[in-house]
Amino acid sequence: MFEKLIHLEGIDPLEFFGVNNAKMNLIKSFFPKLIIVYRGNDVIIKGDDEEILRFESKFHLIIDHYNQFNVLPDDVINQVFLNESEGISETLDEDKDVLLFGINGKAIRARTPNQRLLVEASKTSDLIFAMGPAGTGKTYTAIALAVKALKNREIKRIILSRPAVEAGERLGFLPGDLKEKIDPYLQPLYDALLDMIPAKKLDEFMKDGTIQIAPLAFMRGRTLSNAFVILDEAQNATVLQLKMFLTRMGLNTKFVVTGDETQIDLPFQSPSGLILAKKILKNIKYISFVQFDVKDIVRHRLVRDIVLAYEKHHAHELMRKEKGKENLNTDKTEEK
Repeated sequence: MFEKLIHLEGIDPLEFFGVNNAKMNLIKSFFPKLIIVYRGNDVIIKGDDEEILRFESKFHLIIDHYNQFNVLPDDVINQVFLNESEGISETLDEDKDVLLFGINGKAIRARTPNQRLLVEASKTSDLIFAMGPAGTGKTYTAIALAVKALKNREIKRIILSRPAVEAGERLGFLPGDLKEKIDPYLQPLYDALLDMIPAKKLDEFMKDGTIQIAPLAFMRGRTLSNAFVILDEAQNATVLQLKMFLTRMGLNTKFVVTGDETQIDLPFQSPSGLILAKKILKNIKYISFVQFDVKDIVRHRLVRDIVLAYEKHHAHELMRKEKGKENLNTDKTEEK
């Protein structure tokens, strides 16, 4: 009698085996001649060598399906173990525009023209600037691209960063250790990741360094290789900070920088590094700029109206100031 052990790395056994082990019992029913025992994340198979090899090839198919879709329906188990796995391939072909499947099999895809431009730019450029108003899915799409690259083993780690700058209010002293102090600034990144990766697997990725989330200040001195690196809210990075970040790029690394030039929260009217970068890097090969606008907003329908109202007010204020300058110059000329 032969024995084989399969370790389910980064998989929650309760989700994979099902309530009361229903899914695992279904799998076992296709191999009555084998002894299949499962303890935690380990599956132990005992029996004839050829039968074990046949089971192993099928079992890895459903592991791959779970890792891609984050869900394992009974009909998929039946398809795989009844030699109908071709149907799964056909389903995948129908979803070529899907970036990945999130929690409970939710399809995550580029939903707007500029989100699709960001996806296309990621295929040809190593550094991408995605800029535009709130709610356009800049960061969410970038994180989806990073998770997809990790699942496809194109990179070894994901690094997400943000400047630790408050949005117009001072929070003062924050209690707790370093992680607890910086977590409020990075929560939007956690939210996106939890949409795409099961909580237990995400926790494992965070612990072993496969996914790292850190403030921008922690990037100094590092060389980031074999990674997908995202800098969010880059409008709040100073000129020196953004230069420091961009020069961290190592081999086999893709950088995506996201930001909104209309939401600069830097203190003392410090110049934004994002605005300067847009000006001086636009003609460099393998650097792409994707400009999002109100048509890309995918949040509540009121967000688009709010952004448009602020843009209209801003344009009106600029016109008023320009008109005031013209009147002042006219008055000075008349005095002379």
